[in-house]
Amino acid sequence: MDKKILLLEIGTEEIPAHAMPGILNQLKTLAEKALTEARIEFGAIETLGTPRRLALLVSDVAPTQADVQEEKRGASAKIAFDADGNPTKAAIGFAKKNKIRPEDLIVRDGYIYAVIREQGKPSAEIFNTLLPKIICDLSFPNNMRWGNLDFKFIRPLRWLVALFGSEIIPFEVANVTSGRISRGHRFLSAGDFEIATAADYVDACEKNFVIVDQNKRRDLIVNQINDVAKSAGGVAEITDDLLEEVLYLVEYPTALAGAFEEKYLQLPAEAVITPMRDHQRYFPLKNSDGALMPLFITIRNGGQEDIVRRGNERVLKARLEDAQFFFNEDRKKTLEAHRDKLKTVVFQEGLGTVYEKTERLIKLVEKICGVLGVDAANSIRAAELSKADLVTGMVTEFTELQGVMGREYAKLDGENPEVCAAIDEHYMPRFAGDAQPKTTAGKILSLADKIDNIVATFSRGLVPTGSQDPFALRRQALGIVNLLSGARWSLSIAEIVELAMDLLNITDKVGREKIQQEVADFMRLRVKNVLGNSTRYDVIDAVIDDVDDVFAVTLKASAVEQFLKTPDATKNIQSFVRVGNLAKKAETTEINSELFTLDAEKVLHGAFAAIKVAADELIDKKDFLGALDVLKKRSTPIDSFFDSVMVMDENLTVRTNRLALLKSIDDLLGKIADFGKIVQ
Repeated sequence: MDKKILLLEIGTEEIPAHAMPGILNQLKTLAEKALTEARIEFGAIETLGTPRRLALLVSDVAPTQADVQEEKRGASAKIAFDADGNPTKAAIGFAKKNKIRPEDLIVRDGYIYAVIREQGKPSAEIFNTLLPKIICDLSFPNNMRWGNLDFKFIRPLRWLVALFGSEIIPFEVANVTSGRISRGHRFLSAGDFEIATAADYVDACEKNFVIVDQNKRRDLIVNQINDVAKSAGGVAEITDDLLEEVLYLVEYPTALAGAFEEKYLQLPAEAVITPMRDHQRYFPLKNSDGALMPLFITIRNGGQEDIVRRGNERVLKARLEDAQFFFNEDRKKTLEAHRDKLKTVVFQEGLGTVYEKTERLIKLVEKICGVLGVDAANSIRAAELSKADLVTGMVTEFTELQGVMGREYAKLDGENPEVCAAIDEHYMPRFAGDAQPKTTAGKILSLADKIDNIVATFSRGLVPTGSQDPFALRRQALGIVNLLSGARWSLSIAEIVELAMDLLNITDKVGREKIQQEVADFMRLRVKNVLGNSTRYDVIDAVIDDVDDVFAVTLKASAVEQFLKTPDATKNIQSFVRVGNLAKKAETTEINSELFTLDAEKVLHGAFAAIKVAADELIDKKDFLGALDVLKKRSTPIDSFFDSVMVMDENLTVRTNRLALLKSIDDLLGKIADFGKIVQ
């Protein structure tokens, strides 16, 4: 029999756009697992979706299950058959249990076996239970229940289509019976329509004004936006997150342009773009110079164009009027004058106000600037003003503009350009993939703010666990790692954490030690994540023990990876590992050169004494590859030492001295990596 296409369409009320990608991925995974476990051969699995439907299309589905043959071992042949070869009660019972005749039992290797052969059922029969199970196994962060049903789903079910080729797969879920009737676009179609076969699904939907393939729908949206923008003489600003959201808000996309009054262009560009993009899901237009135009593009899902345009323009006008009002009110005083109101805003429970947080930031940036040897004036000024915009009307109404409005208001107040930029940049990265701060003041303030947030939150016992991270501390810690490595800054995180705890009045010694350890462990995982994108796992393990200086860790990882590519790396590391293995038994690093009696130990001691100062200087300069180049040349005296010297001498004094020598060498190597963790 020929293979067929399997179709499952789950018709619902409008599903939230943000949930759609995850649901479609989950639907594909569940289908693949269910078909495999059911022993039904299949080809490509495709999941399609619009706000009102989830669809599963599986090509080349076998008409029947695969046959299965299974062997089960029973008792020994001596027990299963009597002296005359007749089956005993044990054999008869075993055969009955496995639903075969006693004479069909097989004897092999001294045991009896039951060979169970099960013929595959028609796939259509399996789908009667398999498809509803897939629907019921879908899980969502938020579920709905309707009527008196116990069934839960992200939105109420309204129709089900289930076809195997042209054959209906009958089943019922939540009082909805499957069939071949789907529903077209709410406004553009004639209503319900019939799907003759699973192969006709996509075309049948499109004839009823539903572009069910989200990839095709995405391309249509992008092309239409660009065409409309070009005809208006501008360039549309299309962000991935907005495009993804709009994609799952419409079934039959059509782009149209709207306009707003030019007077609103006097507002900062973000104050216009944010209501447009984040609140109304419009795409802003810019001219060839990058300046905002008094135009926008929206994607409509049916309806008369003029009516839709006027409605969108009216809604945006109200939003921009609000923005204009709040902007004018905010500008009645300087950004610095808003700062005093931060005394009424709580930072975190039990941790004072946001005003007090800015005072801590001032001290933290002073400290960081001192460590880095940079002028602190702009960083301090940015710290003073960093949170002042949180109490402005504009940010209260449009929270997405925190930092942005602080930057714009600081510009209007005539603040130093670096200070203005830092007020915005210290929140970066705001999301995965966002840019890092560019100015020195922005980097320093960002670092101070993130460390203060982490220490403050950890002091409340709110260390992120599992998927729970309400304060986005993982993202902030990743920001610290990327910032330090990108800026090539070496500083002690523990030292800054120590000051942060002082400023937070954390005085309990045990509590402070606990926070330091938690911060170190937390940062270690983030450094591991960042290095994991480009570095061997064993190299990461070798350098990750101490992450207090994040930049140094990244340099060590790079140096070790380059070192591993050198011709004698394997031989060198074997020598280093032999040193490390015995060095663990050392109790001291105090060496008495007069106790060396053998040439090999004298040579080894002299070889490392000669290069220790140079190696330490290279390590202090973070030239770890250079230090390794010096150290690897001493692998020959190490090998000669082990060939000629009995380290664990019976004489305790001699043994202790030799172990101390190895310990001093291992300590030097350990400043770069734990070579025992390198996989040879």
